[in-house]
Amino acid sequence: MVEDVRQRARDKIAQLAGRGGDLVTFWQESSEVIAHALPYYFSPCWYTLDPASLLMTSHFQDGLPEFPREWLEAEYLSDDVNKLVDVARSDRGVSTLHEATGGDPSSSPRWQANMEYGGDQEMIAGLRTRSGEVWGAVGLYREPGEPMFDADDVRFVQAVSPYLAEGARRALLVGEATEPETLDGPGLVVLSADYKVESTTPGVERWLAELPDGDWDAGRLPTAVLSVAARASRTAEAPDEPGEVAVVRVLARSGTWVVLHGASLVSDGSRRVAVIVEPAHPARITPLLMAAYGLTEREQGVTRLVLQGNSTTEIAEQLVVSTHTVQQHLKSVFDKTGVRSRRDLVGKVFFTHYEPRVRDNEHRATDGRPLRGSPVG
Repeated sequence: MVEDVRQRARDKIAQLAGRGGDLVTFWQESSEVIAHALPYYFSPCWYTLDPASLLMTSHFQDGLPEFPREWLEAEYLSDDVNKLVDVARSDRGVSTLHEATGGDPSSSPRWQANMEYGGDQEMIAGLRTRSGEVWGAVGLYREPGEPMFDADDVRFVQAVSPYLAEGARRALLVGEATEPETLDGPGLVVLSADYKVESTTPGVERWLAELPDGDWDAGRLPTAVLSVAARASRTAEAPDEPGEVAVVRVLARSGTWVVLHGASLVSDGSRRVAVIVEPAHPARITPLLMAAYGLTEREQGVTRLVLQGNSTTEIAEQLVVSTHTVQQHLKSVFDKTGVRSRRDLVGKVFFTHYEPRVRDNEHRATDGRPLRGSPVG
């Protein structure tokens, strides 16, 4: 019986992920579905994380409109277990506070803070797509005296996390295309079930004109747009693998690469397809680090890996250099950013470039505007 309930919950979340709605609504509806399959206390904590750095860009929890500053400081400036970045990059992708503390969470400042709000147990899950990108995390809680989160609970969360990740990714893309923040932001074209243009966002014509074999003025859409739209429609209709995002990378006429994302939109019983077009630019954190601190390309790479929680040895392996070289790059990064340690570096980057985005997204959630998934430049 429990397994059937959880299978239905998985399918429902997959369907929600394919709707292309706003992120706050997706979190709220997913919370209701999870509650029937995995009872929890109060309300889940939903986060978006920057895939490039694994740092938090937003937090949403019904009943808690503002994430306490001291919780951010605990997450990024103190020693503890069950931190978002550590769970998100772990092989399993899910961790409970009781497991992380060997069954004695009383030594954890995180547990003590949770207890002040009535939550004893904590389960953190990274929201990772099938391609491996982390787009968010969720925290689930239980009161003292309630059953412990067990292996079956962990498996259920692991099963739904890819769909939650795809839903978050899609909502952020649609939100950015609907209300672009920069001149080179993504554009959005909405197609009817028979692939006729229903609506577009300002500036999308520029992106469509960059794609080969299309003629916007003559009303002929590029093949790549029609292809990704068809894939999105077929995926949404597949009962075994719902919720996928169709993606294609195309070489534009200018010689640059453009990425197209197709997402099925369902409202009032009618099915439409949104195609989001954006430049295949590097992660926003990379140019941000260059502009803010004058870091070289290699120093940016080292910093990004530090933000993700990698050790010196892991960084050396990924960059195919010696640990001594990594240490030399770190010394230069510390000098340029004015910090003395890895923790200070993470804290400086987060509180300078990511906390402002978290606060901005809190206001956006209250005002019903699209949430953003990138740091503030």
